[in-house]
Amino acid sequence: MKVDLHIHSTISDGSDTIEQIVETAKQCGLDAIAITDHDTLAHQAHVSELEARLGAELEGMKIICGVELSAIHKNTRTRTHILGYGIQKPEVITEFTQALLEARNKNSEKQVEVLRKLGYKIDKDQLPRADKKYLYKQHIMDWLVTTGQAPDMFGDFYYQTFKNGGPCAFDIEHLDVFEAIQTIKKAGGLAVLAHPGQQQNFWLIPELVACGLDGLELNHHSHSEKDREIVRDYAQRYGLFLTGGSDYHGIYEPQEYGIGDFLSDESGVAKILPLA
Repeated sequence: MKVDLHIHSTISDGSDTIEQIVETAKQCGLDAIAITDHDTLAHQAHVSELEARLGAELEGMKIICGVELSAIHKNTRTRTHILGYGIQKPEVITEFTQALLEARNKNSEKQVEVLRKLGYKIDKDQLPRADKKYLYKQHIMDWLVTTGQAPDMFGDFYYQTFKNGGPCAFDIEHLDVFEAIQTIKKAGGLAVLAHPGQQQNFWLIPELVACGLDGLELNHHSHSEKDREIVRDYAQRYGLFLTGGSDYHGIYEPQEYGIGDFLSDESGVAKILPLA
């Protein structure tokens, strides 16, 4: 089966609506996709509405509602994102992530004020927002590019402004990775370590397994062949299933790959699809 288990929509930090994502996935001949927006399951309502409206037009393609929790290993400050699938109690996830969503929005609002003091013209009421509520730095960049105040989304301006000690290079405190896994398990779901090669957190896998980790993301655009070898080795050692996906964000990420360019390993499909 052709299944992309890692896609972001306008409900978090993706630039494409769920309907646009579904249309692209159909054109790619995918059997199933997972919408895994950051720190929210608000897309569930949008998916239900879309399925009811399109019906047979989906041509048998399954839409899975997952989540990607933005977590960190507190002791080492290592970024560690955890994907959740088959969530049975979405309210458990919402309770865990709500403060993070609000903190991210407040942080982005502060970045807007910094930029306005530097002379940039930004109308906060006109900015795109995740789920029409929460502001991300990608939304700010989108506005600056659209209004001609920045040349491109992820060029020198972005890295000099939002990274490397720039005026907007401040961030929020992310969720504890062990609590993230425990929350997904409490919600009745399966927990998967996202793109460990990208964040180079392989060393954490034994601790995460002890906390309840179920799977590892194998196929991801950031992974080298060596990364994939390491992932396979850990999966075999600890009895974990393997997933994969495009991690698609549209224009809101500096990537050249699209929906369906990276697909899930069959072991992950076999575990996750029956729960959808």
